[in-house]
Amino acid sequence: MSLREIKLCLLGDSGVGKSSIVLRFVRDQYKDHVESTIGASFMTKHLVVDDNTYVFQIWDTAGQEKYRALAPMYYRGASAAIVVYDVTRECSFPAVKDWVRELRHNVPGNMVVAIAGNKCDLTELREVRTEDAKQYAEDIDAIFTETSALTAENIKELFESIARRLPPEEIYRPNSGVYNIRKTDNPEKKRQCCSGSNKSS
Repeated sequence: MSLREIKLCLLGDSGVGKSSIVLRFVRDQYKDHVESTIGASFMTKHLVVDDNTYVFQIWDTAGQEKYRALAPMYYRGASAAIVVYDVTRECSFPAVKDWVRELRHNVPGNMVVAIAGNKCDLTELREVRTEDAKQYAEDIDAIFTETSALTAENIKELFESIARRLPPEEIYRPNSGVYNIRKTDNPEKKRQCCSGSNKSS
C-alpha cells in the first residue's frame, strides 16, 4: 500500500459550512453551532482509496473578508482545494468563482479544484440550482458535488474523488525504500464530476 500526503484547503464565504464539512470528514461529528474560524484551522485525516493511503492535511480558512488576505498563506503549495458555497444562500455562489480565479492566478501546477454545494439537505430553502453549479464546475474542469455535513451525505465521497483526480506523483511505499509513479488508469473517468445532487448540509 502506498502513502501520499496531500495539502488541501477549504475556501468560501463565512457560514457556508466549511468547518462542518471538515469536522464531519475527520471526526464524523456534527455540531449545530460552530464558532467562526479565525485565520485558519488545521486537521489531518487518513483515507484509503484504491489501495493507496492518502494523508489529508486540511487547512480550513476563515470566510470573513477581514481574513481574506491571509488565505494565500494556506493555499500556496496545496495539491487540492474545496471551494464551498451554501445552496440556501444565492449570494454565496458568486464567491466561488472569485476564489477559483484567485487560485488559478496564484497557484501554479495542476491543483485539483472541487466545488461543493453544502447544506443541500435543506431542500425547501434552496436558492442555488444544482444545474447551474454543476455546469460551472464542468466549464472549469472541477469536481462537483452537493454535500450535507448534517447527514454526512457525499462528504467522504468528495475527498475520495479528489484523491482519484490527483495527478501522478512519486509515492513512497513503506518498508520497500522504493518510490513508484502512480499511474492514471482512466483519465477520462477522472474528469467526470462526482454527483450528489439529491441531498446534503
